[in-house]
Amino acid sequence: MDNNAPIGVFDSGVSGLTVAREIMRQIPNERIVYFGDTARVPYGSKSKQTILKFSRQIIRFLKTEGVKAIVIACNTASALALDDIEKELDIPIIGVVRSGASMAAKATKNKRVGIIATEGTINSNIYKDYLSSIDSEITVIGKACPLFVPLVEEGMIDDPVTKEIATRYLNYLRNENIDTLILGCTHYPLLRNTIKEIMGDGVTLVNPAYETAVELKTLLKEKNLANIKEYESASVMYKFYVSDAAEKFSRFANSIMPFDIMPAQQINIDEY
Repeated sequence: MDNNAPIGVFDSGVSGLTVAREIMRQIPNERIVYFGDTARVPYGSKSKQTILKFSRQIIRFLKTEGVKAIVIACNTASALALDDIEKELDIPIIGVVRSGASMAAKATKNKRVGIIATEGTINSNIYKDYLSSIDSEITVIGKACPLFVPLVEEGMIDDPVTKEIATRYLNYLRNENIDTLILGCTHYPLLRNTIKEIMGDGVTLVNPAYETAVELKTLLKEKNLANIKEYESASVMYKFYVSDAAEKFSRFANSIMPFDIMPAQQINIDEY
């Protein structure tokens, strides 16, 4: 495998860009091919078989781009598809759920961990199951925060309305004596400052996007796949593809990325 080959990153839409952003920060020499399945978002309400089908299509596309490893930057796909797909692949693949759960298990002192996520992720008990497999004594308290996603996508990250809604959601967890809180949706790191202010210094926030980037860095080193070549231009290093609404995707991406990205290309993912 060519060390200069890119990393494939995929998500059900735009929020996986927070994972891509962390990869750019943690391992800046690595090239990235990002795919956002904007035509079929959201994934949270779909069956495991459907998520497996979508994930396999996306991976087939990413392999045409010559990727050397794949990151599933979607909580739902990480939970429902990763275990099956990693048995089928000849390249490394990781997801956001395991990384976030592992760090939360290490961080908690009183073994009371909170998780905020979409309703689909909370109801699936994804993080609870992973944490229980690591330490059966950990108690997991979940809280769905469905309005966080539209607020972020509408650009209302620092709006007073967002803080008011966050306060209402998080007051429940503040009364549960948690000492660790997982940001269990890839939109939520964009609200980190607001969440931290409400929860206070006594609660450690776990960002699975960051933890996934750290895990990827370690994995590439262990597999001797780390890129040592330096690139000068983001347009050379990063490529973005979507299944629909390329202009809307690019506008959102440029609002959260550390540089202006090249316009996303729209592809017909059903061909893969």
